[in-house]
Amino acid sequence: MTLRAGREFLAIPGPTTVPDEVLRAMHRPAVDIYDGPLLALTDSLHRDVARVFGTKGRAYIYIANGHGAWEASLTNVLSKGDKILVLESGRFAVGWGENARRMGVDVEILPGDLRRAVRPEEVEARLKADTGRTIKAILVTQIDTASGVVNDIPAIGEARRAAGHDALLMVDAVASLGCMPFEMDAWGVDIAMAGSQKGLMMPPGLGFVAANERARAVHKTAGLRTPYWDWTERESDLHYLKYAGTPPEHMLFGLRQALDMLFEEGMDNAFRRHRLLAEATRRAIEIWSEGQALGFNIVAPHERSNTVSVVLTPGCDPDALRAWCRENCGVVLGQGIGALSGKAFRVAHMGHVNAPMLLGTIGVIEMALGAMGVPHGTGGVGDAIAWLGKQVGTV
Repeated sequence: MTLRAGREFLAIPGPTTVPDEVLRAMHRPAVDIYDGPLLALTDSLHRDVARVFGTKGRAYIYIANGHGAWEASLTNVLSKGDKILVLESGRFAVGWGENARRMGVDVEILPGDLRRAVRPEEVEARLKADTGRTIKAILVTQIDTASGVVNDIPAIGEARRAAGHDALLMVDAVASLGCMPFEMDAWGVDIAMAGSQKGLMMPPGLGFVAANERARAVHKTAGLRTPYWDWTERESDLHYLKYAGTPPEHMLFGLRQALDMLFEEGMDNAFRRHRLLAEATRRAIEIWSEGQALGFNIVAPHERSNTVSVVLTPGCDPDALRAWCRENCGVVLGQGIGALSGKAFRVAHMGHVNAPMLLGTIGVIEMALGAMGVPHGTGGVGDAIAWLGKQVGTV
């Protein structure tokens, strides 16, 4: 507890830190769900969520987390017995596919690796081999927070085009939306989904799905449609049906504020902020890894994500390291999950985060490595500071 007083630093990859402005926007009385102001708010949010996804298609807002948005995506375009191709690069695309399997969908996993991104050429080869066009959809994550990988969605979209295949391209953007470019229409993505609790700087509780015209055409004959998730129901002129019941008023107030903050910063500026903070983190990890007690999970530098860094710990106990940071300094790091449980820790640098928050986090990690006697290269934080200073320059 020596240095723990003060504001806790939450450095896990979701839920992320919620801005005070968003909390204040939510702290207000309830309003009439049938009257003009809330209707106008809903219209603005559907429009701006679609804008963040980079689509002229429709956006849908659900009272749900990311798993709910997974289910909304699947049920609106698939039927029992349909075949889908899941692109493995960590834990979450496979988890999405497992949900589909439990609904009666035929799931094929294109094998990948926890330490690398999806290979677009492998996707193209598999789709070309599907001469009967039995694959109805392709599932992939842009960023997988379990492995720390970023997948090249434009290249995967191009692989589908090169194969001449008409499968729907469905992308999980939970850990990337608002933090890095996502150009749904330009990249040929048919359906994208995300949640509120990461780059969009909100508490957990809202799920988002965006669909283009091709997906909405397939939706008309989908056999897995259910009343709650159904797009057709939510496209009703009745405001009540846009949420399949009572709107989540206070979450909507917060979302409006969060989107306004993102647009005020400028999305390109937000993307650059995430790139800089991620690279500063990676530079510190690179130096720490000289002691060979820890290192990157993702092997290729260009495949490491700008929202979360996953650090393997063959030479130390990651949970003991996390406990030291939390109990002594109030810095909460992410644990390794799935196959990396007990073998890694995760540093999130996404959402409402700035240089002091990031440098404070990696500074505490370097303190912990020294205090616990973990072999590591020294000066990682100093290198991150010097590099950031050069990138930001003078005002």
